[in-house]
Parts: sequence; structure tokens; C-alpha cells
Amino acid sequence: MDKIYGSHKGLKPAQLRQLSRLYSLPFPLNRFLSIEFGERLAALSAELETPLCVYANRRGQVVRVGVGTPKETQFSIDELPRQGTERLSGLRCIATQFDMQGPNRGALTALALQRLDALVILDVAVEGFRRRSAAPSGFVQRAQIANLVPDPLARWVVSTPQSLSQVAAQDFDVFLEDLEDEFRRTATARAVESDRERVLLVDFFSTRTSQRAMEEELSELVQLVTSAGGEVLKVFYQRRAQPDPSTLIGQGKLEEVALSVQDLGANLVVCGRELTPTQGRNLEQAVGVRVVDRNELILDIFARRARSHEGKLQVELAQLQYLLPRLTGRGGALSRLGGGIGTRGPGETKLETDRRIIRRRIAKLQLEVNALQAHRARLRARRQRKEVPVFALVGYTNAGKSTLLNTLTDADALVADQLFATLDPTTRRLELPTGDPVLLTDTVGFIHDLPPQLIDAFRATLEEVTEADALLHVVDLSNPAWMNHIQAVQRILESLPIATGPQLLVFNKVDRVSPELRSFAEQEYPLALFISAQKGWGFLSLRQALLRWVRSLTDLPLAESSIDGEP
Repeated sequence: MDKIYGSHKGLKPAQLRQLSRLYSLPFPLNRFLSIEFGERLAALSAELETPLCVYANRRGQVVRVGVGTPKETQFSIDELPRQGTERLSGLRCIATQFDMQGPNRGALTALALQRLDALVILDVAVEGFRRRSAAPSGFVQRAQIANLVPDPLARWVVSTPQSLSQVAAQDFDVFLEDLEDEFRRTATARAVESDRERVLLVDFFSTRTSQRAMEEELSELVQLVTSAGGEVLKVFYQRRAQPDPSTLIGQGKLEEVALSVQDLGANLVVCGRELTPTQGRNLEQAVGVRVVDRNELILDIFARRARSHEGKLQVELAQLQYLLPRLTGRGGALSRLGGGIGTRGPGETKLETDRRIIRRRIAKLQLEVNALQAHRARLRARRQRKEVPVFALVGYTNAGKSTLLNTLTDADALVADQLFATLDPTTRRLELPTGDPVLLTDTVGFIHDLPPQLIDAFRATLEEVTEADALLHVVDLSNPAWMNHIQAVQRILESLPIATGPQLLVFNKVDRVSPELRSFAEQEYPLALFISAQKGWGFLSLRQALLRWVRSLTDLPLAESSIDGEP
């Protein structure tokens, strides 16, 4: 007996056999359905007193029979035979119902999520009639056809109620050809408009998160996507007490995202939270396109920015460390190569082979990073023998550290209004007004909740921070979240395995802020400096502060220097 989908609890074996026979009934190729098939389905639905759904492909084969509504019996994304924004799935659904209300929201959502060729709703009258030795008739009171349209505002259209004979007389091939031509033209127009990835953003917040904090985080997520070369089409977020353990967001919001993927032609969904491997797989199955989380997005940006051999080395290590636990399957449990009871099996699986290759590559990369770490340690030791003080520029990403380095030292470090524009550390010599030389080192920008794989992989780079004599903590005062950025940088610095030197807070981009905001920052941080790296404002005070630090560093141990301001 062929499988019956949906909830068939309480049905008798004879009734299940009747449902199973629907698989073998003839189904027309060039019609929505035949009168005979519609009446047989409606009669069976009336007998069972429950809605039924039948799915047929374009070859006239019934491929699924289900007990319940279209939403309860639908295919999952990975089960659909065809996928793509420019075409439909190749399946049509014939569904019965009793309320005479036409297709409801759940049925239409199932139509859209499965990208069905059409959804035919049959309103069933419980009291039809059967002639002896004849097919049932009179069970279908009326019928309606629903189909998708390539218009995100309309999404679908539903025909006016018709008789079953009127629906059965319509040419399905002509209808389908015209409809798919519309989808192809829309998909082609979208492809011409932009060659960038079309992204939907999805984020989760607890009910305790303030509206301002949500806006700041979503704004930063948009910047991350833009820095990665994507185009943000729409932003979704949900506030709940707890995230859904299987999909992060609730089912209703998930359906909304899946529908928008189709309506807007998105080819990527980015989540603002780190996803578990299970959540990632479930989300991809639900929305039908690739899903990445915030950590993977940051890793992708780092991969784009890496130019030097050292940078590429560390990014690859971080990506592999992120990938390893996300390989699908049971991993080592599938590999049984030992001797004894329970250890004889098929040998090493493809999954275990992939994991072994990744582990070997990670081990090799870690050795190379260790060598890089030793090389940079020798360079630092050489600088220390020359007794040249080193100041490291640290701060939140896009705070203006590279611009400050270029303006002070005539360096040519890459400057761009993007997150993580600088990846590899750059060190340049700066002559102070008295002729004393110092070294300024531009480091990778920080971000809140920096992926732990990056902190581990970039330990050779971050040692430039821990080994510096002092830190210039650069803050973008024009960013509305500048206070949160200060705290995020401090948390990362405190998490480093080696304590850092004293810090001087330097507020940048003061040319873009109001006098009231600058006055507030001056009251909150009276020992800080206020500059504009782009316009050269405040550089005299900065050089004088550096000079005082150089003098104090030669006279006092680092532990006796001021932490929050000038010594």
C-alpha cells in the first residue's frame, strides 16, 4: 500500500486502502483535473469527514496523497522536485474543504512555500449521490483555482468560484506556460538590476532588549552585509523570551521569511546570531536558500580582506575551525575500523574522511601560525633592543585607525568606509616634535561578540597589541553606539591571554558630531583626546600626549602608568 501522508489516526484499514487507490487513478496531463477524479476525491473526503489533498506532477502521476489541509500535507523544501525563483515546482495540489470560504491563509502559504503550479480547492457537499455501478457525483459544490504571481505585493491570485466542469475544461498547459514566462521575465530583470547577493536579514532579541539596542545591532548587521558585498532587501527580527531551539525564530516568522525569499528573489539569508548546526540546516530547509550566521559572515569579510600570506593563513584556520563541527552527520560514530563486537562496519565514511582532512589541515595551519608568531616575536625583540616605544592603535572596526596612521606617518594603509577594511597589522615610524621616534602599529578592528575562532587564529596578530608599550584606543564618536563600542573593545582586551599596557582614549571624527555630544564625552572621559584624523584636528595635543608617555615610559614601569588617560 502506498504511503498516506498527514494525520490518518483513527482511519480503518479499508479507508486507508481507498486513499491508496488514488495513486493509481488516471490524471489528465493538460487539464487541472478531470471531473471523475474531482468527484472521487470529494466523495472520499465526505465519507471520511476530513479534508484531503492530492499532489500530481506534470506527467499526470499522483505523487502524494495526504489527510489534512495543504499546510498539513505539504512537501518540505528538500523534497520538491524543482526549485528556483524563475520557475515553479512542477506539482499541483487538489484539496478538499467543507467551509465554503475559499482557500485560507494557511493553504495559500503552502502554495507559495512549495511554489506549486496551482492549488485547486474543491468545496465538498457531504450529501452527494452515487448510482449503482457508477462513479460518484454531486459532491463538489464549487471549485476555485489559486496560483502564484511574480508580484511581491499580490503574491498570489484566487479565481472566482466556478463549477467543477468549468475548471476541468481549462487548458492547464497554456495557463502554465504563460505563468512561468512571467516568472522568467521577472527573474531576468532582477539579475540585470544587480549582480550582488540579494540578502534577507533575520535576527532574534530577548524581550529584555531595548529598542535602541536592537536598532544599533541591526544597523551594524546591515553594514556587515554591505561590507561583504551583499545587498540587503529586507530585515526581519523577532522578540521572544527564548529562541526556538530548532530554528532560532518561531514558525510564523519563519514562514514570513520563506515567502519573502520568493517574493523578493533573495538568494541568501543572514542571521544575526550564531546558529547551531541543527538550526542552520533547519533554516535552509525551510527557506530554500543558503543560510549563514553572523560569525560566518565576519569570516567571509576577513577572507575578502586578507591580502598577505599571514592574513590568508589565519583566515583559513578560522574558517576550518568554524566548519569542522558543522559537517552534517554522526561523525566518528559512523567509522568502525577496530576489532571486536560492534566495531565491524562499512569502514570510513565520506563524512569521517572530510573531518580527517580538515583536522590535518587545521594542525598544519596551526604549526604555520605558531611559526608566524615566533617570527613576529623576533621582530618585536629587535625593536625592543633599539629601545623604540611601540604604540598600538586599537578600537572598534571602522573607527578610523588606518586614517590616523596614514595622516600621522604618511603611510599608505588601505582606508575605506567599511567594516574590517584593515586585516593585517601595519607598523610605521613617527617622529615626535623633540625628534624622539616611536612606532605606531595599526591592528585589526574589533567588534562585539568577535567569533572565538578569529581570536584564536589571530593570536599572532593580537600579540602586537599585548606586546605594545601602550595602546591608543580610537573611538568613532559619530557612531550612535560609541559607548557600547568602548565596552566591547575593553571586553576583548580583557579576554586576551596576556595583559595589555596602559591606554589613551582618542575620540575620532569629532568634525561630524554636535558640540553638545562632544561636551558630554569630555565630561565622561576628561583625560581623553579629541581629534579628526581625516582633517588633522587635535594632532598637536596627540603628539604632546605621546611625548609625555614616551618620557614616562622611560622613567616609570608600565604598571605605574595611567590606564584611562595621559600619564
